[in-house]
Amino acid sequence: MDTKVILDTIWVLLAGMLVFFMNLGFASVETGLTRQKNVVNILSKNFIVFAISSLGFLLLGWGLMFGDGSGFMGLKGLFFASGADNSPATGDAYRGVYSAISWTGIPFWAKFFFQLVFCGTAATIVSGTVAERVKYISFIVFSFFLTLLVYPIVGHWIWGGGFLAQLGMLDFAGGSVVHSVGGWAALTGAIILGPRLGKYTKDGRIHPIPGHNMGLATIGAFVLWLGWFGFNPGSTMAAEPTSISHILVVTNTSGVIAVLTATAASWLVIGKPDLGMSINGLLAGLVAITPCCAFVSVSSSLIIGAISGVLVVFAVMFFDRIKIDDPVGALSVHLVHGVLGTLFVGLFAQDGIGGISSPNGLFFGGGLALLGKQAFGILCVAAFTAAATCIIWYAIKATLGLRVSAQEELEGLDIGEHGQKGYPDFATIDYTGEYSLPGQKLAALGAAPESLSAPVAAPAVPVEQAVPVTVVSSPAPAGGVKLTKVEIITKQIRLEALKDAMDKIGITGMTVTNVLGYGIQGGTTEYYRGVEFETNLLPKIKIEIVVSAVPVRTVIEAAKRVLYTGHIGDGKVFVYDVENVVKVRTGEEGYDALQDVE
Repeated sequence: MDTKVILDTIWVLLAGMLVFFMNLGFASVETGLTRQKNVVNILSKNFIVFAISSLGFLLLGWGLMFGDGSGFMGLKGLFFASGADNSPATGDAYRGVYSAISWTGIPFWAKFFFQLVFCGTAATIVSGTVAERVKYISFIVFSFFLTLLVYPIVGHWIWGGGFLAQLGMLDFAGGSVVHSVGGWAALTGAIILGPRLGKYTKDGRIHPIPGHNMGLATIGAFVLWLGWFGFNPGSTMAAEPTSISHILVVTNTSGVIAVLTATAASWLVIGKPDLGMSINGLLAGLVAITPCCAFVSVSSSLIIGAISGVLVVFAVMFFDRIKIDDPVGALSVHLVHGVLGTLFVGLFAQDGIGGISSPNGLFFGGGLALLGKQAFGILCVAAFTAAATCIIWYAIKATLGLRVSAQEELEGLDIGEHGQKGYPDFATIDYTGEYSLPGQKLAALGAAPESLSAPVAAPAVPVEQAVPVTVVSSPAPAGGVKLTKVEIITKQIRLEALKDAMDKIGITGMTVTNVLGYGIQGGTTEYYRGVEFETNLLPKIKIEIVVSAVPVRTVIEAAKRVLYTGHIGDGKVFVYDVENVVKVRTGEEGYDALQDVE
C-alpha cells in the first residue's frame, strides 16, 4: 500500500470521525431548544438513531446506494455490504460490484464508514422536527426504514451512478442527498403528527414554547460547526491539499456570514438579536454551502452565506404561520437550505475553482443547463422522499401508533416514555398554553382532554351571583376593606385556564411559583440504570392572589371549576387573612396598595 493511499485513508477516517461527532451537536441543539421535561427523550433518540442507521445501512442501505444496478437503485452486493472492492488499496484482480465509488483509492471499509456517518446525519435531522410528541418506538422504526431504503435510493441516484448522476446533477457533500432527504422526511412527519399541544391557539395565535437551555444549544452549534470541517472537506475522500483547503474556507465563510446576516435580520424584524436565530443562521449557511463547496469561490460563498442567514429567519416564521410545528427549526435549516444550496450549484459553479472540474453555473457563463439539471434533481428527490416517508409514517401510525397520549405529552415524554427525568432535582417549568387536538374538544390547558376526562361529572359549583364582582383596580369602597390571600396549589398544566378564569372575575394580578410537593397523590416510579425508585416530590405551581373587592368565595368557586377533573392531584386551595399590604414605592397601604393604576 503506497503512501498516498495511507494518507488518503487517514484523512477520510478523521473526517468521518468529525462527522460522527456531529451527533453530539445535534443532540445538544435539539435538547437545548426543547423543554426540560423531554430532555431524556431527546437525548435518547439522538443516541439510538446512529445505532439504528448503522444497522440499516449495513444490512441493505450500502448495497442499494453504491451497488451496480439500474438508474434507480443498486442491485448487486446488497446485503451486509458484501462484494469485492474496486479500490487499488485492495488490488484490481477483478472488478467488484461498487463501481460508482471506485474513484477513491482508500480501502473498502474506510469508504463504508465515511458514507455511514452521512446516512446517520440524515436520520438525525428528523428527530428535532418531530420532537416532544412522537413515540420513541415509532421514531426508531421510522429511522430504520429511512436509512434502509429511502436515503440509499436517493443516494444512488446522485452518488451511486443513478439517473441523476448520469444527467449531470451535482451535489458534492449532500445538500440533496443528506439535508433535503432528512428535511422532506421531517416535513411529512411534522404534518402527519400535527403540532405540539399548546403551540397554536384556537383563534390562530402562535404560542411560543421556548427551549430550556440556550447554553446547551450554543454548545451544540459549535460542535456542528466543527463537524462540518469534516463533512464538506472530507467528501473529497482523498487528502488533496488544494481541494480540502479551499472547501474548508468556503464552508467556514458561508457559515460566519450567515451568522451575521441572521443576527441582523432578527434584530430588524423582531427588534432584538435572537440567539436562536443566530444559531439557525450558522447552520443554514453551512447547509447551503454543502452541495456547492467544491465548485464555488470564496467570494461566492460570501453571497451564499448572506442570503442563507436572512432567509432562515423568514423561513422559521413562515413555518410557524402555516402551523407546521418545528421545535428546533430543522425544516428552515436543512430542507429550505438543502434545496437552496443545490440550486446555488447551478448559479455559482466555476470550473476548477477548488481544484475539481465542474460545468459553469449561470452567473459564470454556463447558461441555464446546470441550473435546470439541479432543479430537476430537487423535484425528483422531493417527490420520492415525500411519498416514501408518508407511506412509512402512515404505516407506523396504523400499527404502532405515532403520537404519545395527550397526558404523556403534557407531563413530559421523559416520564411517560422512559420513566426517568433529565433533571431529577429540579421543578419542571412548562410554557405550554392553550391547545386543541383534532377530534378532541379541548378549550384550554385547564380542560381535561376527552381521553383523560374524569370518570364522573364534576359537581355543580354554585357561584354567588347576588354579589357584584368588582375589578380590583376600581375605586376603593368606603371604609375598611378586608384583605384575604387565596393560595392555590395545582398542576402546572392548569395555569393558563386558571389565569383566564381569574381574569373573567376581575382578578388582574397574581404571583406564580414553581414548587415541588406530594400528598395523597403519591409520587412517580422512575428507573435509573435498571433500578426502580419512587420520586415523591412532584412539580406543581403555587398561585398566590390577594383579594379585597372580589368576593373570596367567587375566587374559590372559579378555581374549582377549571381545576376539577375528578382525579387525584387536582390541587388544593388555602385561604388566609392578610393583616396589611404595603406598596414600597408610594407607601400606600391596604386596599390602595393593591391598585395597578398609578
